[in-house]
Parts: sequence; C-alpha cells; structure tokens
Amino acid sequence: MRFNRKMIVGAALLLAACAPGTNDSGTNSSAQNHLTYLYFTDGPDEQVTRALIKDFEQETGATVELQIIPFSELSQQLQGRIASNNAPDVFRTDTLTGYRDALLDLKANGQDIGAQFMDEARDYISGPGGSLLAVPSDLTMNGPFVNLDMFAKAGVTPPSQPWTWDELIANARKVQQANGTAFALAYDKSGHRFSGMLNQFGTNLFGANGVELDAAKASAAIRQFAELHQQGLMSKDFWLESGTKYKGAIDIFLAGDAPVCVSGNWQVSQFTKVAKFRWAAMPNPCAERCGGYPGGKFMAATKQSANPQLAAKFVAFMNSRAAQEKYAKEAQFLPTRKDLIASGVQYPNRAEDMATFLADVKRTDKAGFASTYSPGFSPTATTVVKELAAVIAGQESPDQAVTNIRAAAEKNLR
Repeated sequence: MRFNRKMIVGAALLLAACAPGTNDSGTNSSAQNHLTYLYFTDGPDEQVTRALIKDFEQETGATVELQIIPFSELSQQLQGRIASNNAPDVFRTDTLTGYRDALLDLKANGQDIGAQFMDEARDYISGPGGSLLAVPSDLTMNGPFVNLDMFAKAGVTPPSQPWTWDELIANARKVQQANGTAFALAYDKSGHRFSGMLNQFGTNLFGANGVELDAAKASAAIRQFAELHQQGLMSKDFWLESGTKYKGAIDIFLAGDAPVCVSGNWQVSQFTKVAKFRWAAMPNPCAERCGGYPGGKFMAATKQSANPQLAAKFVAFMNSRAAQEKYAKEAQFLPTRKDLIASGVQYPNRAEDMATFLADVKRTDKAGFASTYSPGFSPTATTVVKELAAVIAGQESPDQAVTNIRAAAEKNLR
C-alpha cells in the first residue's frame, strides 16, 4: 500500500500516543548513547539478534532497545512514527519504498560500507549524490520443498539438478497418486512467490528501465498456474478464500496434503522444528530460465535519530562479516555480503538444503533483482494476486490478467 499525506497524518494521530520510544510529551526519548531498534521477526532470527545486540552494547557501552512488532504492523507504525517526529533510530524492513526521504546517510555518518554488499542491491540502497541509505541484511530465495517419505513411497527421486516445469508437474502428480494426497502442489499465495514463476518463464514485472513485463511470456506462466488449479493439482479454495492477503502454503504441506510446497529458505528452520516427516529443499524448476526469485530484508537508520553516528555504527556492526555469518548460521538465512557469498556459510544444520538455495541464487536471472527492488513492486504484487484469482475462478483470461497487471505496474511507477 502507498501512503498519501492524509493517511500518514492519520496514522500519526493514532499511533503517536502509544508508539514505543515516546515520552509524555510525545517527543523522541532517545538519550545519549541509547538507540531504539524497530524490528519484526521471522522466528529463528530473534534470539541471534538479541545476542548480537548484547555484543554491540558490550563493545560500545551503548544501550539498544529492541522494539518487536508484527510484520503486518510495520508499515503503519513506521509511517506514523516518522510523521509524528518519533521515528526509531534504526529499523528492519522488507522495502525502502515510502521511507527513503526519512533515511540517514550512513556514509556521511562514518560508515562507507555499501561496496561490501551484493552489487544487485547497490542502486536500491543508494540515494542522491551517492549517499548510502541502508544495507541488505539478509537475502531470501523462493524455492520448493518435497516430502521425502511420499516421494520414496512413489519411487520418485528428487533431483539434484533442476527439473523442467513439465517434469515437476508429472512427478508431483505421480507422488500424489501413490500417496492419495488431496493435491500435488502447494504454492504460497504471494505476488512475490509467483514472480519467481514469471522469472522462470522469461519475464519480470520491472527492470532497470521501468515496466518490462512480456505479455506472451507472462500469459503462458499465468495459464500454466491456473491450469494446475483447474486440474485439481493445487487447491482453488486456498487461493480464492482470503482476498489479496498473503497466505503461506506450508500448512497444506505440513498436514501431508501435498508432496511439494513452493515457499522459500526462511521455512528451513520452521520445518526443522515442526515437520513430522523427512523433507528436503529442491532446486527451482526451469522453463525458459532456471533459478528462483530473490527478496530479503534491509537495515536502515533515520534522520530523526538523536545519535546518528551511533545509529550508523550499529547498522554496520550488525552487518559486519562476523555478525552476518552468525546471523545466517543461527537463523538459517542467506548472506548479502560479497565475502560471505564468495566463501559460503557453513551451516550447522540442514546444510544441504541451504546449499540448494544458494545454488539457485547463482542460477537466478539478475533481472529478478531489479524487479523485486523496484519501487513499484510491492503494490503491483498485490494486483498480481488479485488477477491470478480472477483467472483461477474463470472470471477472465490470462491475456486480460496480463493487461491489467501491466497497467497497474505502470501506474505504480508514476
């Protein structure tokens, strides 16, 4: 969602009185040598984040107040706090869109560290005059998981190298039939996740020069996706029942109702804890291209910080080689630092699964990074979900869906 001025002011009025880090006068309460860090957790990252904060406090003598909120509240809270002059010193986010004017230049505050991170993010994290507005703190990669017990019963061996989409569908159907499951595939209800399929079919919503959606290739991807639902290989109800809201497909997978689930590397830690069957990550399938689709999180500091140099130092510390390696290992995330990408991370658990995702990072077409980092991506991804639902429900054709998606993408870049 994009916030206009009226929406931001309204959010400020609602949130200023109760937002973390405020005092009775509603002004920023940051004291000397104290920082506030607004954070949402994906689960396994909270414990290691707290440990790294403790290391920073011991090294610097500073104190860091970790303010954890649900991801669903991040945008509203952050916009409201920025508007009411009560912004956190530092925050974690999945997008810089809507916040860029409020961000601190890390370079001008002693942390010229942008070159340490993956080149694909360089333009996105840079601001006017070569300023550094944020750093990518972890990388995500879409990809499928398989139920190894079900595959073994069907006599199907998961591939070490990518299958084609046709091979994936045929083998998932075979495993479904052998095990009598309700569905062959489960797929997160997400415009971001479906963008991986678009990328595999040879196109993306955005590129370096704006909207770059190829109508024929996008239509082919949408048609394939809709047919999977119409043939009963995927659940129609799952996609249609919750409007345009994101919904993860892992419950279908964990319940044993589908032998294949397309989600991403952030599920590795979750599955390790709760899955009652043997499972593994599998390479993304190929159409015109191979690979998955990138995403990730960023750390940024705000101009309203009373301690800008300390805030910039905290961002740099939390994304140093030692800190990011510890974070990646314990949360089972993917690194964004060039040195760690080059050397690899020795994960203590599920190393083969993480290696599968890392291998798909290398296979993923670089245009996917330009698309996911586009300021128009998030609102357009919502339109993608809406249009896919219309095609799955038989209310419009794939070609019409592509026309509507392209129109939304062009509007969202204005």
